[in-house]
Amino acid sequence: MQVAAFDADPAKRDKAAPAFAAATTVLTALAVPDHSAAAIQVHDNLAACVAGADLVIETIPEDLDLKVQVFREIETHVADDCILASDTSGIPITRIQAGTRIPGRVIGMHWSNPPHIIPMIEVISGEKTAPDVAGALVEVVRACGHLPISIRKDVPGFVENRVLYAVMRECLDLVEQGVIEPQDLDACVSWGIGYKLAVVGPMALLDMAGLDIYAAVAGYLNKELSSRRDVASYIGERTAQRKLGLKTGSGIYDYTPEKIAELQRLRARKLVAVRKALQS
Repeated sequence: MQVAAFDADPAKRDKAAPAFAAATTVLTALAVPDHSAAAIQVHDNLAACVAGADLVIETIPEDLDLKVQVFREIETHVADDCILASDTSGIPITRIQAGTRIPGRVIGMHWSNPPHIIPMIEVISGEKTAPDVAGALVEVVRACGHLPISIRKDVPGFVENRVLYAVMRECLDLVEQGVIEPQDLDACVSWGIGYKLAVVGPMALLDMAGLDIYAAVAGYLNKELSSRRDVASYIGERTAQRKLGLKTGSGIYDYTPEKIAELQRLRARKLVAVRKALQS
């Protein structure tokens, strides 16, 4: 494959090469073969980036109008058979493709972060996505050595984020209520359900535990779980103070530049080890 990239922010473009090098180090550790036809080319304009492309992947902010605007611009620079994929975290693909000239070639391609390590990619067809486009994208994902998961219905959040945000909602509610401290919750989830779910998925876990056990516990516990439909004030207060996490040096926890670098190295190393173990 020959790959080109573009970002509207010049600073992001300047940081691309070191990021590519870091990802290459991790992929080498995973023994992922390099099928690149050439080094990734970073362009300073969108038209040059997408010229002659067979597939364009959009990864801009979660704003429907902005995504439609960018897709319309891309359509003026690519052939009619070029596949246009969105890496949206949860905007229905049907809404995005409704604003394009050729909706049949628009499809969802939701990567999980960090995308070079996590092999699962959701492939989401909108109401007008052509079946051959979906099939072609599945084959591209497989060719990359990743795991394509075809989502049968175009619902907001798809599958991964609907499950993740249900977990996050409950976790935030427990911390807000003073049930547990953030660092203890992280340890509880990572070494409890996180450890288990990496090996046994939720539906298989139901069989392992016993459907009768689940029915008995869910019968009284479900009504106690958080059902809030807004964003937790625990998050709202911090975002209002621009405490956004790693990117600002403070969020739930506080970080120094050195701490951030060390966390990124440690987490990459652990994720590589887990992936190797799961593939064994």
